[in-house]
Amino acid sequence: MRLLVLGGSVFVGRAVVAAALARGWEVTTFNWDRSGRGPGEVERLTGDRTDPADLAVLRGRSWDAVVDTWAGRAEAVRESASLLAGSVGHYSYVSSLMAYHWPVPRPLTEAAPLRPPSPGSRTEDYPARKAAAERAVVEVMGDRALLSRPGLVLGPWEHPGRLPRWLLRMASATEGEPVLAPGSPDRGVQYVDVRDLAQWILHAAGQGLGGAYNLSCPPGHATMGGLLDACAEVTGSAGRLVRVDERWLAGTGVVPWTELPVWVPAEGEGAGIYDVDPGVGIAAGARYRPLVETVADTWAWLRRIPAEKLGRAVRTTGWLPAEREEQVLRAWQKEKEEVVRRAR
Repeated sequence: MRLLVLGGSVFVGRAVVAAALARGWEVTTFNWDRSGRGPGEVERLTGDRTDPADLAVLRGRSWDAVVDTWAGRAEAVRESASLLAGSVGHYSYVSSLMAYHWPVPRPLTEAAPLRPPSPGSRTEDYPARKAAAERAVVEVMGDRALLSRPGLVLGPWEHPGRLPRWLLRMASATEGEPVLAPGSPDRGVQYVDVRDLAQWILHAAGQGLGGAYNLSCPPGHATMGGLLDACAEVTGSAGRLVRVDERWLAGTGVVPWTELPVWVPAEGEGAGIYDVDPGVGIAAGARYRPLVETVADTWAWLRRIPAEKLGRAVRTTGWLPAEREEQVLRAWQKEKEEVVRRAR
């Protein structure tokens, strides 16, 4: 199987390349990265895919399948799909649950409407770009187009820094130090390990599957409490998790998903990201490994990164600062003491 990966040097693209090589596939990557990063022996083509002159390096070539991990402007996806339409058999675009029109119906199924097109000829924010790129791929490739819609993606090489934030926070906690744990430990979390996502994409490409698929683990597969407990266990943390009511926490101005990654309140517009029906994907072959495996393997990867390079490997900007966490925990303790006082 000859595979072209548009991307392929970081996270999802990297996992796709590694999985394809493990299957014995011939892999070509096209991206801007001239450093040679990425797993294994592949043919590396470099260029800016928004520049037609650079994209022309793909002209006249043929592959059995393409995997496109692009998150930039949708026009670039249309241009690459149009260029490759006559020379590839299958086009897989890695989209997102954010492509749906939010707030979404719950549970979220593939029948939910996409975000409507943005006015003008260019798309700006991430959800709009994903939705527009989906439309472009389908318009060009028809039933040869596969749309994978993951929500939260975790695992080794996770540069967005969601699971790494919790692992590093637990690892840094001193003996008995309180660590803010948002919301109920029973709050369900739906995610996909990047390696399971990659395996699904290649399986679907090999089967020639088309259409859209939600890629999130089944309800009950993981909880917020289970994730934090696993982080504490694999890091040998000496910290102490302190559960904070999420309504109260939201009232302090702490921002879900960014300042405290993975946490999404059970109520509110974004709650649907953890109320996903993954049945269509599972019926078509999607599989999900245990949470503890994802956590342990991500920690093993993090430990291999030299401290001076961590800021490049993981996006740490936006995390809740330590001083702010301390302030919130002190305020929460006072709140609990006041509740007890009023009850007397």
